[in-house]
Amino acid sequence: MKTILFLFFLSVASTLFAQKENAWKTRFEKSGYLETETYDETINYFEKLAQASSYAELQSIGKSPQGRNMYVFIAAKGNEFTPESAATSGKPVILIENGIHSGEIEGKDACMLLMREILITKEKESLLDSVIILIVPVFNVDGHERRSPYNRINQNGPEEMGWRVTAQNLNLNRDFAKVDTPEMKNLLTLFQKWNPDFFVDTHTTDGADYQYTITYGIETGPNQYFEIGEWIDDSFIPFAEKYVEESGFLISPYVGFMGKELKDGLRKWVPGPRFSNGYAAVMNRPGLLIETHMLKPYKDRVFSTKALLEAAIIQSGKSASELKKINKDADDFAARAFSGTGKSYPLKFRASKTTNDSIDYKGYEYSDEFSELANGKIRKYSKKKLNITVPFYDVIEITDSVALPVDYLIPQEWSEIIERMKYHGINSYQLAEPEKFIVERYKFKNVKFPSFPYEGRFSPVYEYDIFVDTVTVPAGSYIVPTNQKSVGMIAHLLEPKGSDSFVKWGFFNAVFERKEYFEMYSMEPIARKMYESDSELKKEFDEKTSADSSFSKNPRARLNWFYERSPYYDNHVNLYPVMRVIKKLE
Repeated sequence: MKTILFLFFLSVASTLFAQKENAWKTRFEKSGYLETETYDETINYFEKLAQASSYAELQSIGKSPQGRNMYVFIAAKGNEFTPESAATSGKPVILIENGIHSGEIEGKDACMLLMREILITKEKESLLDSVIILIVPVFNVDGHERRSPYNRINQNGPEEMGWRVTAQNLNLNRDFAKVDTPEMKNLLTLFQKWNPDFFVDTHTTDGADYQYTITYGIETGPNQYFEIGEWIDDSFIPFAEKYVEESGFLISPYVGFMGKELKDGLRKWVPGPRFSNGYAAVMNRPGLLIETHMLKPYKDRVFSTKALLEAAIIQSGKSASELKKINKDADDFAARAFSGTGKSYPLKFRASKTTNDSIDYKGYEYSDEFSELANGKIRKYSKKKLNITVPFYDVIEITDSVALPVDYLIPQEWSEIIERMKYHGINSYQLAEPEKFIVERYKFKNVKFPSFPYEGRFSPVYEYDIFVDTVTVPAGSYIVPTNQKSVGMIAHLLEPKGSDSFVKWGFFNAVFERKEYFEMYSMEPIARKMYESDSELKKEFDEKTSADSSFSKNPRARLNWFYERSPYYDNHVNLYPVMRVIKKLE
């Protein structure tokens, strides 16, 4: 009888355990690793995790354009559920953002599994001993719900996936600098409040086929504070690669082809601050870009992502005090190194065209085959492994930089860019009274526009001249000091040569427009008087008409030439409103 009762209770216990275990299984697991949750199912799961554990909270961070709530999930062992308590804890804050491209959604499923192992089964609870983890379950929430089996033609699962861009058709991984989208405003508000020590962005690749399940990008070159770069090279990368490989997955740096053929070599790529990992570097932080390979099974992509996330958490925890210190040193260095010192801030980069380095690359053999349908050659990959040593162009060169003033001066009518800069933690203040300054100014020339928008904006191409001017600006004008930790974003946003500058993104397109014109009968006598009274002007005009036949035959162009040199011409056309302060005059 005792034996029967024991077997009965054992059976009941086993059933209850199985029911409990099944209750925490994700759709990803229940489907045989072929499906991913809807957004509501995702948030319900994270909410259930938070209700089940005193170590977790789910907090709203705002709404999407279609009105969906966006969330951050916080896992902290010491009740550090506010930025203030996190700052005093001494623990590194790791921010993991998933679904920036919602068709590339492995990170979300990986985080659900990892949080269950930390908070519910507790097999990995110790990961929370030394870190605080913030997870944005899905960043592009509206795109996530534009679900279809056909959203990623190059991708092997899940069976249904979200869409690459937002409901407003904007790519969030081009929006970190300009901050056009509500989603990005929500994320950067979170970023500034919590001031993370390590930032992770999860993706799936497009492009070439190769053996690696997962690749990564993380900045260690001249666009990153040198001590952070050293920690990444010496501590993080060796540990992360070893951990992921011991978890059963091949891992490689995220690289591009130097030429058309693999034998030409591979190169590193330096992202600008419009991209997640480029943004993190400019903000003085390690920023890990995870790129699983699109053709690998969805199961392997999820579990390899999970392994790399675990590696980032473990190594950040092991290096907690060092990581906190070098991040603070990076902020302090940025605030003092470039503000009116003459030291140039680097804005543009490229991989060196010469190298002595090589990389052992695990690819697949390929051939370029002619397609009658495409009427051209198509690269096709076999499944025959190709292990090859090729040149590696991993030395990054600075191709352009700029010395920064102590302050920038921005007229108050351009306050929109002040509002955008606040999302990057950039401080400014307004003048209480009119004040006089000696400034440097930019005057644009040879301005051209594309015929098609990019990310909803028309980005001008231009050249410019720099000149010194004395200006008296009214009360309410903005001063942006450069002695602050966000100096990198100040440089990228306010200097016109920056690829992610407000000028490049079209915020100042109106200054390129001429608003006043002349009638021919009004301008002709003025032009005649200018021509007859100014010998240098006469000589310049005559040389122009001799050298340029189309100009010479165009009556309006001839008179416009004089109009542009007359006091009637609008001297604000092509004039950049943002000024570099040289000196304040008493």
